[in-house]
Amino acid sequence: MRWLLAACACLFLALGARSGEAQVAEINPPLLSAFAFFDGGADRPAPNLIPYTLNTPLFSDYAEKQRFISLPKGARLTVDGAGRIGFPVGTTLIKSFGYSDAGGKLKIIETRLLIHRAEGWVTLPYVWRADGKDAELKLGGTRVPASFLKPDGEAMAISYAVPNKNQCKQCHSTKDAITPIGPVLQNMEFASPSAEKAFLAHFDNPELILVPTMARWDMPWSGTIDHRARAYLQVNCGHCHKPTGSASNSGLFYDDYKGNAAALGIGKRPVAAGRGSGGFDFVIDPGHPERSILIHRMKSIDPGIAMPELGRATVHDEGVALLEEWIATMKATDGTPAS
Repeated sequence: MRWLLAACACLFLALGARSGEAQVAEINPPLLSAFAFFDGGADRPAPNLIPYTLNTPLFSDYAEKQRFISLPKGARLTVDGAGRIGFPVGTTLIKSFGYSDAGGKLKIIETRLLIHRAEGWVTLPYVWRADGKDAELKLGGTRVPASFLKPDGEAMAISYAVPNKNQCKQCHSTKDAITPIGPVLQNMEFASPSAEKAFLAHFDNPELILVPTMARWDMPWSGTIDHRARAYLQVNCGHCHKPTGSASNSGLFYDDYKGNAAALGIGKRPVAAGRGSGGFDFVIDPGHPERSILIHRMKSIDPGIAMPELGRATVHDEGVALLEEWIATMKATDGTPAS
């Protein structure tokens, strides 16, 4: 009898475990096709998706990106004074990463989903199969060999990193909760007037949504060197360097487009020294990009020095050049060392 009871208990536990696995698989499908966001390939997005781009995007090893928004039926959106959008439960933000091949065709490596569920936002990274017909869930992340040409024509070959769930959380964390980063209204553009109309239709008063457009970091006509440099820092650094972010203890806050000099690091000594400082005194040494810790860390790919810490295996030469030019234009009086 004891043997029979034990056998029944084992069978019950096994069935329970399988049921739990089935529930997890249902919530987090092993294949991207389960969501029906794409019709057999990354180049065939579903017609209900809203495509958009960013004026100043996050640098990710020169990867090209495709962005879409999937909204539940009848969704209503809100926006605060900083342009941050409030998305309802049922929203999915979709971002695909890839590189153009020798023939100029974009080959997508991965598609990341940011899904707003009742319990909060969750991140799911999917890596496309070699045939490009479907993508597989990789919660633990992975690496994929990638080759591409930089804007100056230099050929690059890297081990492209697909982040794991913890790495996704590190960048998307605000007060220990996962939140969207990219869709800030003043940094968004839409693929067509119809896409913009479809998006704005989800706001109660779309005619009242008037926010200044963020400068394009690489387009001088879009703003001053100060505007473009701050936009670059906000997008590439502000998700961690903010009062509620993972790098809040640094005292550097790049989430505010109009941040003051000390928050930007101008004339500011680092909170913690070490080899990350490169032996320099200030995060930004006005007039001297060659002596600025910010530039030193951006030029490095050493894991113990490089900033940002995640999302790149290369140096963004053009972004570094922009910030070097910005710092070089500063007068020494702009950056009196903070006490």
